[in-house]
Amino acid sequence: MDRYAVTGHPIAHSKSPQIHTAFARQTGQDMSYEAILAPLDGFAATVQAFRAGGGLGMNVTVPFKLEAFALADRHTPRAQAAGAVNTLAFGADGILGDNTDGAGLVRDLKINLGREIAGRRVLLLGAGGAVRGVMLPLLGEGPAVLTIANRTVSKAEELVELFMPEAGDVRLSASSFDALAGQQFDIVINATASSLADEVPPLPPGLYADGALAYDMMYGRDDTPFMAAALADGAARVADGLGMLVEQAAESFALWRGVQPDGGAVLADLRRQIGAG
Repeated sequence: MDRYAVTGHPIAHSKSPQIHTAFARQTGQDMSYEAILAPLDGFAATVQAFRAGGGLGMNVTVPFKLEAFALADRHTPRAQAAGAVNTLAFGADGILGDNTDGAGLVRDLKINLGREIAGRRVLLLGAGGAVRGVMLPLLGEGPAVLTIANRTVSKAEELVELFMPEAGDVRLSASSFDALAGQQFDIVINATASSLADEVPPLPPGLYADGALAYDMMYGRDDTPFMAAALADGAARVADGLGMLVEQAAESFALWRGVQPDGGAVLADLRRQIGAG
């Protein structure tokens, strides 16, 4: 049986084994998938031990995505753009590093939520690794506008400078939160960690255009504080990041196994379990 795993610190909470086991059952793949706790100072050794034991690939979660990037011998274009790796594939020619986060976000928006990105006005909140990880796939969808807003504007400006060569016809810009006043967006994506602290980014009112979607990369049993605030400010629809989690896993699975699983079916099951938890 082909072996795969996810590694991180901590890792016991990970839903990846459940998700990939469901994908394997759905697609008839003969494989196992486990969670492996890596010591904070032992990521590379953990990966090499798993590979030496016959492992074919690993997912990587916090805090090791930068170390995974350094460990990989080769990178996909989206991993190179993200500067971080969440998926490793082991082959005779070494270790391939990929980043499936942005593709997972795009698939969740388009397939599970039925939300087109092309020609839309998109606002990304935050300027950290989560934003950098999704920039290339989002730009590839051709939004009319992609604005990065952050408390520290200089960090957003650095990302704009980094990705401007990939922007094409997209109007790519940086902004402070205050400077968003008077603008409206069709899709607003919270990539800050505010929901983990039970907080909301300090956004001006009136950001949401008619029919707008507010999307939080965090997820939980109930609406996040960002989602609740977005509804109060006029967002027509809100969504959390559980679908992104499932779809980025589906992208990893497709890289490893050569078959694209149906993320929507697994997402529905996971959503029911969380709601009943």
